[in-house]
Amino acid sequence: MLMKRIARQPRTTRLGFALLVVSTTSAGCFRTPLGDAPVPAPDNGADRSDASNLLGAVADGEPTAVAFVSVSVGYDFACGLRNDGTVACWGDNFNGDATPPEGTFVSVSAGAFFACGLRTDGTITCWGNTFDGETSPPAGTFESVSASPSPLVCGVRTDGTVACSGANDNGLTSPPAGTFASISPNSVFACGVRTDGSVACWGNPSDRETSPPAGTFASVSAGLAFACGVRTDGTVSCWGFNNSGQATPPAGTFVSVSAGDEFACGVRTNGTIACWGTPDPYPSAAKPPAGTFSSVSAGVYYACGVRTSGAIACWGDNSFGQATPPAP
Repeated sequence: MLMKRIARQPRTTRLGFALLVVSTTSAGCFRTPLGDAPVPAPDNGADRSDASNLLGAVADGEPTAVAFVSVSVGYDFACGLRNDGTVACWGDNFNGDATPPEGTFVSVSAGAFFACGLRTDGTITCWGNTFDGETSPPAGTFESVSASPSPLVCGVRTDGTVACSGANDNGLTSPPAGTFASISPNSVFACGVRTDGSVACWGNPSDRETSPPAGTFASVSAGLAFACGVRTDGTVSCWGFNNSGQATPPAGTFVSVSAGDEFACGVRTNGTIACWGTPDPYPSAAKPPAGTFSSVSAGVYYACGVRTSGAIACWGDNSFGQATPPAP
């Protein structure tokens, strides 16, 4: 199977994460690795020194003004959106990946070595490393944006059509016609949920990840050579490569799912997180902490989730501080 990055090299080419056949890159290789992130304990934040910054963690039970509402993990950095519209990023910052611009946003999406955010006026702004124009998003107004682990960014326009910019490997910047509710690109393929609830995938024609099952879906997430979607009945279906069990989701109902490299995580309807697959050499990435969450994002060797308190918890590889999020 494509993948198995053994060491991180200086990021000077678009090879590596984009093609998933050689080692990826990071200037952080000159820093002392931090190793695995400690598994966060269940926490409502009430006993923390920064408890006044956590939603629902103040003594009188009233929520505070600032908390995280979403999180998105890239290769060795991550970004979160606060409920005041500002974006915070952490982890490796080799080419400004973890230095978001000022202003307010409605969503944020982290790619391999870059990130993009949807501003409150509907335009897309991207920052970080530019290999093939991925930080030059298409013009116009959008409903959502999704950055890829390759030099690619896609968004759903306000009219429901999909527009992509960056590298056109496997025809990824040429999405199918029609209207979509959401989009999720990965390195060699992409999938989207059409407005009728069906899933359409495009890109690499030789593998099973571009052949989604029939039925109606609420959301879809493209991982490394596999994808998962939440059906309208709340169950999860996955397709594509299954060498590590990443395409064999557990039973039960979910509100969201996120596909990473060789594992996936989903938020169950009771707010707990379940992960499946084996992200070698960091199996801890598939071992989420206890507690209740509103969202989750799975990456290469680590994952992060937004607790119902508004704080972010991360687990798995922490070599470059990507699993050490800031307080809200």
